[in-house]
Amino acid sequence: MDLELSEEHAALRATVEDFAHKEVAPVIGEFYERGEFPYDLVEKMGAMGLFGLPIAEEHGGMGGDYFALCLALEELARVDSSVAITLEAGVSLGAMPIYRFGNDEQKARWLPALAAGEKLGAFGLTEPGGGSDAGATRTTARLEGDEWVINGSKAFITNSGTDITSVVTVTAITGEHDGGKKEISAIMVPAGTPGFTVAEKYSKVGWNASDTHELFFDDCRVPASNLLGERGRGYAQFLSILDEGRVAIAALSVGLAQGCVDESVRYAHEREAFGNPIGSYQAIQFKIADMEARAHTARLAYYAAAAKMLNGEPFKKEAAIAKLVSSNAAMDNARDATQIFGGYGFMNEYPVGRFYRDAKILEIGEGTSEVQKMLIARQLGL
Repeated sequence: MDLELSEEHAALRATVEDFAHKEVAPVIGEFYERGEFPYDLVEKMGAMGLFGLPIAEEHGGMGGDYFALCLALEELARVDSSVAITLEAGVSLGAMPIYRFGNDEQKARWLPALAAGEKLGAFGLTEPGGGSDAGATRTTARLEGDEWVINGSKAFITNSGTDITSVVTVTAITGEHDGGKKEISAIMVPAGTPGFTVAEKYSKVGWNASDTHELFFDDCRVPASNLLGERGRGYAQFLSILDEGRVAIAALSVGLAQGCVDESVRYAHEREAFGNPIGSYQAIQFKIADMEARAHTARLAYYAAAAKMLNGEPFKKEAAIAKLVSSNAAMDNARDATQIFGGYGFMNEYPVGRFYRDAKILEIGEGTSEVQKMLIARQLGL
């Protein structure tokens, strides 16, 4: 089993690492403090081709694979998670549903700008009363002539209210299956459509330089041709998108966990206490060793899930394991890094302060830790 990166993947990883340290690190703290979306950084990532990594060249992408996206996310998150989640959501949640399930006309209309990072797409699944119970969808869409009429709301939707957001794909009840079970379909709603309202941005604990909103639909009308994939298959389609997205979130989590190690090692060399660098004390050494072990183990977990995905093998269990292990590692490492930094770790001017604030959502978003355990148990036949 070869865990070495290919020449192409290694080059990409190095390129994104350089970008993260030279372009993101010097400015992201100010964006974070202001709660401001970093349009310039997104534009630069678009020019690098990051938003098109797993999308075929014929649709404006780079023709790479999903693992390439994961490597980019890990390197970005080693420096900042707001930038990383903007890329993750823009690709895995915004573009990939269209790439996986769209028809030729839909792909031609939306994908080139999304793959170039010139526009952002969003994924509207979660609802205010739903949370982990994604099947409890209440948003409805009825077909009137050649239009869908959508009513309802969505919550916690990333990239949904930026100046460059072009489309939000939402799940909605479009009828009933035999036996009374909800028929849930996916429908694309272009930004600016009458009846589609983007609420004020949330006041969040973390990810302060990313864009997150609640969405409302009040007799919002879109063409019938905006149905994405098969009618009644929207929920199943989005579950498959979430399986892929969990591998991407695992990679992002590993980046945050490794970033905590990076910052702690540096600080352990610089900070002195009782006449010696704190890194010379076994208590600090052991804490950082545990942090590195967590990051390393979590990386192996998402590598394994990505390998199965790329080989076309079932990977639901491996994706859930990777997401569970990696998000735990991120949270644990953020807590330990903050402890190593002491009072400075509680200050937002230091990256570990951001890491601590950003880590918790990784145990919640795109499937809570409890949901991951449920998925793993189901795959074991329980």
